[in-house]
Amino acid sequence: MASDWRVPGFTSTASKRPDALFGAAGDGPSPPPPERMARAAGCRVWDEAGREYVDYIMALGAVALGYGHPAVNGAAQEAIASGVVGPLAPVLEEELAVALCGAIPWIERVRFLKTGAEAVAAAVRLGRVATGRDRVLGCGYHGWLDWCQGGAVQGVPAATRELYAELPFNDVERTRAEIRAVGDRLAVVVVEPVVVEEPRREWLDALRGETARVGAVLVFDEIKTAFRLALGGAAERYGVRPDLVVLGKAMANGFPLAAVGGRADLMSGVAHTWISSTLATESVALAAARATLQVTVAEGVCAHLHQVGTQLLHGLHRLQHRYPHAVTGVAGVAEMCFLNYASEEVSRSVARGCAARGLLFKRTAYNFVSLAHDESTVDRTLAVLEEVLGGVVG
Repeated sequence: MASDWRVPGFTSTASKRPDALFGAAGDGPSPPPPERMARAAGCRVWDEAGREYVDYIMALGAVALGYGHPAVNGAAQEAIASGVVGPLAPVLEEELAVALCGAIPWIERVRFLKTGAEAVAAAVRLGRVATGRDRVLGCGYHGWLDWCQGGAVQGVPAATRELYAELPFNDVERTRAEIRAVGDRLAVVVVEPVVVEEPRREWLDALRGETARVGAVLVFDEIKTAFRLALGGAAERYGVRPDLVVLGKAMANGFPLAAVGGRADLMSGVAHTWISSTLATESVALAAARATLQVTVAEGVCAHLHQVGTQLLHGLHRLQHRYPHAVTGVAGVAEMCFLNYASEEVSRSVARGCAARGLLFKRTAYNFVSLAHDESTVDRTLAVLEEVLGGVVG
């Protein structure tokens, strides 16, 4: 019963609610889907009843190496033994900063935070400091904080909402027109460079050119894409350099860490504003991120994600052609993809049918492959999806 939950809304991470993952509860032959996780390893998780699942949700994209990667766990355990937090800045903080700047050359300086939402907010703050302006245009999901909530979100002051507006993804002409309309009032344009599909080159060029023309700061929100599409995310894959970039999720393979980085002159704005958090320099996540970076480079993780992700993506396209009445399209890119379903009821039936067969496959954006997924796992996944879709259509 909802009234029995001590966590309002069932869980503190809204995207992990059972109705978000599996659709609203209803009558049906399949057993109820899992609600709470007991443990995870590799690309598998176990629920509180001990049932095992192959997972493609991967902590909403936060885990690219697989759950419990030994190198990352080992680094975290060493950091725990060293004290976790203290009165001085940890050695690990500067070591990780040097490693990140060396691996992603358009990051000249970097500051660490705990969540993607606050890291994007920090990037926007720095852009406002640099330009002396207030207005922000955004594209994609940038978290729950006040600055990026449009519409009539309760609890957000109207004056704050008026400073933010949405840009259309991949629409070159409208993007150009909206940036020019705000003009010299525009502080920041912040975009997710991949939203359901790959960006058009013309759109990325328009973002880069138009922000430079009006003197605004271009921020890439690479929380989902860095350490996945490439080490440097979409900026590396598509060859467009933002002024600031935000990293998160897979950077520490599930440990809570995010970062804002970019041009040294923009990052120097931290001296003129306040961006600080006690636990931003907690050493366990910093150690995990340093180990994650080392593994990602040494083991060619992004190439592996592309290989097995391409296998999955091609399989999803085959399923779409076989079951067009249930699947209306395939979206995303190889490393993060999903099916579009003909109806809410179909998506619910597929997600629940997969869970009943030991597969956690998200019914909306996105499903993520990891280093722990291999070709045989993807083959079995596609077989389960075909079995479930056949039952839905049949």
